[in-house]
Amino acid sequence: MPSPDQELVERDLYIAARPEIVFSFFTEPEKLVRWLGIRATLDAQPGGVYRIHINEREIVGGQYLEVVPYSRIVFTWGSEDSPLPLGSTTVEITLQPEAEGTRLSLRHRGIPAEQRALQAAGWDHLLARLVIVVEGGDPGPDPWATGSMG
Repeated sequence: MPSPDQELVERDLYIAARPEIVFSFFTEPEKLVRWLGIRATLDAQPGGVYRIHINEREIVGGQYLEVVPYSRIVFTWGSEDSPLPLGSTTVEITLQPEAEGTRLSLRHRGIPAEQRALQAAGWDHLLARLVIVVEGGDPGPDPWATGSMG
């Protein structure tokens, strides 16, 4: 059985925006879809739904487990019709003030070995889009919104 560290994807990055701004891009549907998916249903409170239509065929989501304004968000994650079922893994986002911006740390736990590379590539793609949007830019249309995550 793999250790918890072997089931983990981790990413740390700096975003030139205050934590409360970054936080809103994980909790407000109209902001989330600027960097992730085409539609979202979010109820940013413990037990609330976290559901995102990546495109017309793929849906990811789960539920919020913990929401601490401007500093921490934990939600379950998975995909419909996938080896990683809805809500089967856990994503933890922490936001720490740093200089004039925010240090974002992402920990995605519980990922089976055969899914880890795909999830890591997915987060690299999505977090790059998040940085652009939060810092006031436009990442353009997401190629995954018309194609496939895999």
